[in-house]
Amino acid sequence: MSFTTGTLFHQESVKLAELFLEFQDWSLVRTVVLSKNLLQSRTVNTSKRVCREVCSRLRTLSAAQLDLLVHGSTQDQGYLLWLAVCRRYKFIADFAVEIVREKYISLQFVLNYDDFDFFFNKKSEWHEELDQIKPATRTKTRQTLFKMLREADLLTSNNIINAALLSPQLLNVISQENRQDILVFPAFESDLKEWAQ
Repeated sequence: MSFTTGTLFHQESVKLAELFLEFQDWSLVRTVVLSKNLLQSRTVNTSKRVCREVCSRLRTLSAAQLDLLVHGSTQDQGYLLWLAVCRRYKFIADFAVEIVREKYISLQFVLNYDDFDFFFNKKSEWHEELDQIKPATRTKTRQTLFKMLREADLLTSNNIINAALLSPQLLNVISQENRQDILVFPAFESDLKEWAQ
């Protein structure tokens, strides 16, 4: 549940991805970010925490995906950051596939906090450690997850699920790795096939 450190970190992620493409070394990226305070954090601890979180997400992306993150459209960037978060946190990936995508393909376009609570309770039946989470942390987790969905443009401000409009370039760099990753996006299978052409 450490994803509550922040949401998608759009600007920070693009900046760190650019550095990685230049240096090809995550530890060097971290050193440069912290020594030059590139994240413009007020404290060193905040800078370290954000840098660690962003790097842990970006490490899940391939070189081609990082390149598209740096040079792609704002929409592709948001989708790639959503993909990175889903790869980094199984809890979020499961929510994306089991709740968001399932609701979308069954034409139930409203996503609300009850959906999160249902999902959380279902997961806690199999993962007892979730029962140890304090109510305040659970609330923060829910808020952060919904904010991430909004920042990725997958959820409107009034909680309507937006269809993912994956570009051919994005589909290409995702398909090179694992086609199953496409399931973290709300989209109909027929749309995915059409975009791939």
